Amino acid sequence: MGLLENFSSGLFIIQSVVFLVLLFVLGKFAWKPILNAINEREVSIQDALNQAQLARDEMKNLKAENENIIREAKAERDAILKEAREIKEKIIAEAKDAAKTEGDKMIDQARQSIQAEKSAAMADIKNQIGALSVNIAENILQQKLDSSEAQNALVENYLNKSNLN
Repeated sequence: MGLLENFSSGLFIIQSVVFLVLLFVLGKFAWKPILNAINEREVSIQDALNQAQLARDEMKNLKAENENIIREAKAERDAILKEAREIKEKIIAEAKDAAKTEGDKMIDQARQSIQAEKSAAMADIKNQIGALSVNIAENILQQKLDSSEAQNALVENYLNKSNLN
């Protein structure tokens, strides 16, 4: 009980008054600024959180837009590559067709040239054979028709055959 023996009611009242004055002064000058600072801090933290949420949402939107842009770019790239392949195949097909047409034309020209040369060679051979036949016939006739009697017999024979036909 040593604590109650030293108790002084006057000191208690003075300390209580000082405490109340201190509470009043702190309430008037310290609590309000502290609470205001805490409220301002809370508001600024909430604003920062809202800004962070907005930034997060914007990043999601940007990411989605980027994915869409990438998807569109890939689709466009695929379309361009497909078109390039089709153009390449078309050019190759046209080149093959042109080469085939040109080859067919060259073959036809070669055939015509061969036919013309063949016809010319046959005509030349016929002419040579005809000329040779005439020369041979002339030589044979000259040898057989050395005499005038043989010539007269040949003319008569020819005339007889002409009348029969």
